[in-house]
Amino acid sequence: MPYPPYRGDKLKIYNLARELCVYHELHLITIAENQEDLDSVSALQKPLFDADDSESATSNSGTIKSNSGSATSNPQDVTQLFDSIQYVYRPKWRSILSSAIGLFSTRPIQVSYFKSKAFAIKLKHLLDNHHFDAIHVQHLRMAQYFEDGAPSNAILDLPDAFSLYWKRRELAAKNAFDRAFRSLEYKRLANYEKLMLPKFSKSLVCSAEDRDYLKNAGITNVDVLPNGVNLKSFSPQGGAAIIKNRILFTGNMDYAPNVDAVQYFVNDIFPLILEQHPESRFVIAGQRPVKAVLDLASDRIEVTGFIENLASEYAKANVVVSPLRIGAGTQNKVLEALAMNQAVVCSKVGFLGLGLKSGEGILMGETAQEFANDVVSILTSEELGKRLGETGGQHVRSTFAWSGISQQLLLYFEKIKS
Repeated sequence: MPYPPYRGDKLKIYNLARELCVYHELHLITIAENQEDLDSVSALQKPLFDADDSESATSNSGTIKSNSGSATSNPQDVTQLFDSIQYVYRPKWRSILSSAIGLFSTRPIQVSYFKSKAFAIKLKHLLDNHHFDAIHVQHLRMAQYFEDGAPSNAILDLPDAFSLYWKRRELAAKNAFDRAFRSLEYKRLANYEKLMLPKFSKSLVCSAEDRDYLKNAGITNVDVLPNGVNLKSFSPQGGAAIIKNRILFTGNMDYAPNVDAVQYFVNDIFPLILEQHPESRFVIAGQRPVKAVLDLASDRIEVTGFIENLASEYAKANVVVSPLRIGAGTQNKVLEALAMNQAVVCSKVGFLGLGLKSGEGILMGETAQEFANDVVSILTSEELGKRLGETGGQHVRSTFAWSGISQQLLLYFEKIKS
């Protein structure tokens, strides 16, 4: 369920829908896993915004959809993201059981997690009884419902090369058992991508790195639909709010790559920073921090938990860091910080999809020592931080606005239609 939009996959669908619903009729079918998902149904169908809150409504001219789905020229009539929402309730214990059973098949465990006969029946009934101009399938996990073939007007939005993500998880494994499990899942996902992606007219990933990785694996129908950033929520606020020596990491802190990233930063990078700049403080901001993250707190390290307004947290940062070792695609935390003209240091993971060079809008550190040196260089030079932020911010605001990305998605649908 794409609400609340506090993490990558929910964030993308929510913001694409927010742009596209102004001019198009949208229908959602999904899986609900918990009470938060069930509560989200009513939230997604409540009056949401005036059309001028949407980037598309302010940047395009045309006929706008009204409450009833008919055409109108009055932006104030736009009220909700989805014209209809259908879902199957599937508690997490059933998904975990399905994953366990999936261990004894050749299907990726990630895919088995969302295997649901009830959802398959509901989806088939929907497609058999309604005509849709375009079908947007979000994530490889949902591609399984088209194993017998996808409609010609369907696009699969991965959004990352999932096998690349698991390949990096395999390399970061801490013991032999974990490494063997991750290796198995990586191989299953690589095979499943080769099986499923060609069944769709077009498959999309969020960076050129992911696209090139899949094309090198022999999958040719892959293009790029970048992650985006909400420019109304994340806009430059000037440097007045910056707290000197404050280093910030943001993310969902029960997500394995984020947990690994902050552990790596605290254990390998932060001590090197403190050697050169002992006044430094590190803030870990994000919902649902697991015990491994909470245990990192100290007199120099703060773990905040959930932050309602992330923009205010970014605005206080002297430097924002993304020391990810596991992952693929582009990172929302990097896009959001750059959109606000904040100075950012990141690892190679997620960097290649930005379209920036290290030193021109962002700094990229491959080793712990390089990363630490880059952070210290920003902490000790206000001019460098300002220059990086302004250059990176201008690039992100012109390249990663959701209004432009939603139009790219429409163009892909037009291409497969023609």
